[in-house]
Amino acid sequence: MVIGSAIVAVVVAALAIRWVVRSRPGLGSPTDRATYETLHLASLASPALRSGLDQSSAERALRYLSRLLGTPAAALTDTEAVLAWTGVAPELAENAASLARQTVESGSSEVFGPSDVLRSGDDPMYGHMVAAALTVDGAVVGSVLVLTDEPSASLVRATTEVAHWVSSQLELADLDRSRTALMEAELRALRAQISPHFVYNSLGAIASFVRTDPERARDLLMEFADFTRYSFRRHGEYTTLAEELRSIERYLVLEKARFGDRLRVTVRVAPEVLSVTLPFLSIQPLVENAIRHGLENKAGDGTIVVLAEDAGNECVVTIEDDGVGEDPDRVRSALAGSAGSDSVGLGNVDQRLRTVYGDEYGIVIETAPDAGTKVTVRLPKYAAGVER
Repeated sequence: MVIGSAIVAVVVAALAIRWVVRSRPGLGSPTDRATYETLHLASLASPALRSGLDQSSAERALRYLSRLLGTPAAALTDTEAVLAWTGVAPELAENAASLARQTVESGSSEVFGPSDVLRSGDDPMYGHMVAAALTVDGAVVGSVLVLTDEPSASLVRATTEVAHWVSSQLELADLDRSRTALMEAELRALRAQISPHFVYNSLGAIASFVRTDPERARDLLMEFADFTRYSFRRHGEYTTLAEELRSIERYLVLEKARFGDRLRVTVRVAPEVLSVTLPFLSIQPLVENAIRHGLENKAGDGTIVVLAEDAGNECVVTIEDDGVGEDPDRVRSALAGSAGSDSVGLGNVDQRLRTVYGDEYGIVIETAPDAGTKVTVRLPKYAAGVER
């Protein structure tokens, strides 16, 4: 009986919802719906174009661009050939390639008639093409072509505007490639700066334990192998804070083997920030810099404190040492990438953080001679395009 009542209740509710939906007025005006459709189709085409212009991206984007233009057929080309064709009369693609080359040569919008578009015996139903050039940084890289029965000023204008939008997406793709290449070059430069002094000292410390404490020598050698494996890995421009901190701990184990009881280390990490994604080798060089320039030349004991704290939408990492400190002018030179600076990677890390997250992020350094050094790095927990 209870089950039967429940079924009746569900049916009544479904009928009520159906009546409400049918009785509601249309959502938005025709102009609103047209605007939404245009933006929606553009958003669907964008991811393919942001990977650059090739056959695969052209095929994926064109299905949406043709709907955006509302023509029976459309094509995307590079400077020589048709990359993708969608719609009626695919046999016209061969002629379209010739028309595309003319458009590329002129660098503007063109309208072609039946004598240019059709071959002998072709169906004259669609005998016109409108073409618009695609440009990236002032260079023509291809074209958009649409097939139509009768060209109009509005279709020419629409095709030209779509070509401008496609060009902007291709420019962003070009910018993404340049940015990736720059970051890879900066990362190679940073790897090259990993101190040979540290490598020699680590191996020397390991060798000193070979006779007196072979087990510790073996453990240190494994730490050294893991540290170098992480530092010189070849996959991915991003890592997690957890992985970066594990590498830092290995580095500090090796340095403690060298300094002995003179070096005190504190590492405190909020569990909430361990999964934060950040550019590879963003924190490790800062710790190395604290040891090399802050504590190595200090008489007596030294302390380094590494903190990673949860700060709402951000993670705040600080590296603080009670070493010899530094002249603020020299620090500014290091952040500016001065050729005379020997600080390990400060300018490199600062520039990469700003490239990824924007100029509001980067390294903040507080220091003075004989006053120690504190380096602060703020990292957004989530940032577009930053994925491991």
